[in-house]
Amino acid sequence: MSSSAPAPADTAPEPAPSPFHRLADFVAIPRIGSLALSPGGDRLAVSLHTLDPEGKKWRSALWELDPEGRRPARRLTRSAPGESSPAFAPDGSLLFTSARPDPGAPAADDPKPALWRLPADGGEARPVLARPGGVSSFAVATGSGDVVVVASVLPGGSDPATDEELRKKRADAGVTAVLHEAYPVRYWDHDLGPAAPHLFWAGRLPADEEPGGPAPVELRDLTPDALPPTGAGDDLALSPDGARLARAEDVPDGPAGRRSRLVVTDTATGDTRVLVDDPLADVYGAAFSPDGEHLVCVREAMSTYAEPPDYTLLLVDVADGTARELTVDFDRWPSAPQFSADGTAVYFLADEGGRHAVFRVPADGGEPVRLTGDGAYADLQVARDGSALYALRSAYDSPPVPVRLDPATPMQDPEPIPGPATVAKLPGTLQEFTTTAPDGAQVQSWLVLPEGASADSPAPLVLWIHGGPLMSWNSWSWRWCPWVLAARGYAVLLPNPALSQGFGQDFVRRGWGRWGEEPYTDLMAAVDAAEQRPEIDASRTAAMGGSFGGYMANWVATQTDRFKAIVTHASLWNLEGFLGTTDAAYYWEKEWGDPLTEPKRYEQNSPHRFADAIRTPMLVIHGDKDYRVPIGEALALWYALQKRGVPSKFLYFPDENHWVLTPGNSQVWYDAVLAFLDEHVHGKDWRRPELL
Repeated sequence: MSSSAPAPADTAPEPAPSPFHRLADFVAIPRIGSLALSPGGDRLAVSLHTLDPEGKKWRSALWELDPEGRRPARRLTRSAPGESSPAFAPDGSLLFTSARPDPGAPAADDPKPALWRLPADGGEARPVLARPGGVSSFAVATGSGDVVVVASVLPGGSDPATDEELRKKRADAGVTAVLHEAYPVRYWDHDLGPAAPHLFWAGRLPADEEPGGPAPVELRDLTPDALPPTGAGDDLALSPDGARLARAEDVPDGPAGRRSRLVVTDTATGDTRVLVDDPLADVYGAAFSPDGEHLVCVREAMSTYAEPPDYTLLLVDVADGTARELTVDFDRWPSAPQFSADGTAVYFLADEGGRHAVFRVPADGGEPVRLTGDGAYADLQVARDGSALYALRSAYDSPPVPVRLDPATPMQDPEPIPGPATVAKLPGTLQEFTTTAPDGAQVQSWLVLPEGASADSPAPLVLWIHGGPLMSWNSWSWRWCPWVLAARGYAVLLPNPALSQGFGQDFVRRGWGRWGEEPYTDLMAAVDAAEQRPEIDASRTAAMGGSFGGYMANWVATQTDRFKAIVTHASLWNLEGFLGTTDAAYYWEKEWGDPLTEPKRYEQNSPHRFADAIRTPMLVIHGDKDYRVPIGEALALWYALQKRGVPSKFLYFPDENHWVLTPGNSQVWYDAVLAFLDEHVHGKDWRRPELL
């Protein structure tokens, strides 16, 4: 056969250098979710998300890992609906939620998530309890094994039969209407009401070995008076003996505002008392000490027109509610606190210099000690014997993987525990640099360089602006993955400008109420610095961002024409219009003020007021189920661009929220972004994605 002859039709395609080079391969990468540690410390459980056989949905399953890394990972569950939220009971059984069908019950047209249990010695998982509206989450007492579940309930529907009857009546009558009597009415991507979360006491679950199978679990409503819009919430913790339930209770704050306070319920009687009620702060994220006598929680000082929020940890006496600040003079924002095994210290997470680190602070006072170096940590688990900590670690060069930490050693960089999901090769390298902003502030950035980028072959640059705005680039992201762009030859700049957390309160304060000022000049300073590098082609740059990053992308478009293209996702365009339609207007009004009486910040920072200055081609992306930044922002922006003849396109997702989550839509999101960048950065002909 001649060397120029065409290959046979059945020849397999050349393997891609990495899964980031083909979008279908990228969306098929398995992804580790939540982490749980067994009481004996000898088993770890993770949820693993993979594509279903049709490639249309994510399916989750639970896997067991060996904390010592000697035994290979093994799969524990398997079902079409999937399993999530693993938590071990004191007897070693594994609890989880799933909408998988109950093999002992009639088939349901619309199955709801229920609580399931997998015995410690293996075997078949069995359903433990269910509610007509489903079980959304649960908590387990680490000592007694008592269980509390969170379930959605219609007003007056504490009894499951009544709740089911009320739901059937609405369905039979064709009623979907909701009557609201308090703000808010929506959250993230769903309507609030007419049902609201209630907390149900299940107590100790019956043993599977009982003759005839486990006895039915009788649920007792601990929050029968919970009503829409927020009900009893789902931020809860059980004391080790199961005697007390602590939770963040949502209460009104002014005519249309909300805040949270900390309350404790006696699980035997249902009596509830307020433990911490601060009119100037939200209090949440409670965790009990091993003896059940204290709680540690987060106090978030409410923002004002003049000041951003600030965070600290409180140590609270459960008996009398007296509280003491644990992180005095700690200029970072602590979160997710929990006690050490002996109760003498508290571990927590906080952003620090472009990382999300683990810290340890003595319970009787002292300076927090940082336990981890690089990386971003989540799902922290404390071994009962005090010998170790476990967590999921990610970074911009690593998806989440389980790791083991020493409870006291500072600045650790642990090796991953072998698990069911790894990424062997990245199409480039990750670097870090700092530049000086016009006002002298130091701005930290991550830079992803594609393979082959050099002075002889400089790469085009894409500026990616993070959302929030009170966050920072520090961890792996599947939704905004720079390696997909790096695989196609782009360098990606990920700066942390003013308003980013992890650099001190003053760094946040620089951008407070000034979104179009220091955050913008910080970004441009970072781009200037990146463009000075020999590996970067300064003549071919683009910018993109989502949420607050989308706002900044819009603002960049009105302030400069230095970029070849701009991608704006779920973006704020008209700040005053956004304020009236977002799902928590009171939060943003604290910073910007009432637009009728304090219009200054709207006038100075709203991109729509400067639409005539836009010259850069723009790709607008938005989901119709986005209630955080409602679709009206994208529609108004799109009209403004079209009206002015700005080269632009609008990628619209009728069924996605603030994020694009389904595999197919995620793939076409990247495909459209890459096609748009290729057209305007590389000067290629427009290539309409095949499925669009």
